[in-house]
Amino acid sequence: MPIATLGAVVLDCPDPLALARFYAAIIGGTVKGDSESRWVNLVDAPGTPLAFQAAPGFVPPRWPRTDGSQQFHLDLTVEDLDAAEREVLALGARPLDTEDRERPFRVYADPAGHPFCLCAC
Repeated sequence: MPIATLGAVVLDCPDPLALARFYAAIIGGTVKGDSESRWVNLVDAPGTPLAFQAAPGFVPPRWPRTDGSQQFHLDLTVEDLDAAEREVLALGARPLDTEDRERPFRVYADPAGHPFCLCAC
């Protein structure tokens, strides 16, 4: 029997409101918090809730990283990789590993530098 359930995935970042808005534009949901908040929730989106926490001195993950771990990443399922790619890039994502157009996934960084994949898997 489990002792807990997953309540949320929390991302450290320099600007919780901006990052919550970025992910709301991709996966939907409602941003709960304001520019003064050190913690912002993304609620009513399908799947596991996301939250965003202000982190003084934030250093974004590096990807790929040969000397250590990227810590974690989000896999976001899409139907059309090309269309989804255009949209996330317009929102401020940065391509990390998108050259192999035959693979069913592509890797990007969000505006705070966290890696995420768009997956047509």
